Amino acid sequence: MQQTLLTLENGLIVSCQPVKDGPMDTAAIVAAYGQAALAGGAVGLRIESADYVRAVRAVTERPIIGLVKRDLTDSPVRITPLIEDVDALAEAGADVIAYDATQRLRPVPTADLAARIHAHGKLAMADCSVLDDARQALAEGADMVGSTLAGYTGGPEPTEPDLALIGAMRALTSNVVAEGCIRLPHHAGAALAAGARLVVVGSAITRPEHVTSWFRADMDRQVAAQHGVSA
Repeated sequence: MQQTLLTLENGLIVSCQPVKDGPMDTAAIVAAYGQAALAGGAVGLRIESADYVRAVRAVTERPIIGLVKRDLTDSPVRITPLIEDVDALAEAGADVIAYDATQRLRPVPTADLAARIHAHGKLAMADCSVLDDARQALAEGADMVGSTLAGYTGGPEPTEPDLALIGAMRALTSNVVAEGCIRLPHHAGAALAAGARLVVVGSAITRPEHVTSWFRADMDRQVAAQHGVSA
């Protein structure tokens, strides 16, 4: 199973990560979202937490990218920051383990995380913010690199996928995963055109709270424009 994502082309991965403590934040709903996404054409799933990976593994044999999110007091790194996170995800049944590959203050070096993932016989996905992250991750043995954290390490959050980063990473490896701000179908197509092998879509499919807010915001802007005021 681990080799599947590295041999696929033009694959859609759906990230089933509900809003924390929201009405969808249960194992049963995450598993149902995953099954629905696979029925719609996804080739694999990206799942947060060992418990939810375990729940999804129980209902499908398709590839799972697992990760753990933590809010640490001494580091800005949130995605799979600890060795025990890697161990828990591997035990739960993840085929690929994603980790923050940025070179920020962190509790565990990225090279150690990649080595631990491989020790479990899993694939390592490096979630990157800039091209140098991808370069270092590949030198440390990462099997694939993603644009997951582009724009999320400081400043205003982006609203469009970073196609330039995707293209630059493709010059380093064919195993590029486009992720982040892929909210519309044409974003996914543009990511493929930029060089991605796989495309991850999350909020636009599995976070109705976010999608509803996008519609609400656009409608509010339209109403404000009709009345000659700024939204």
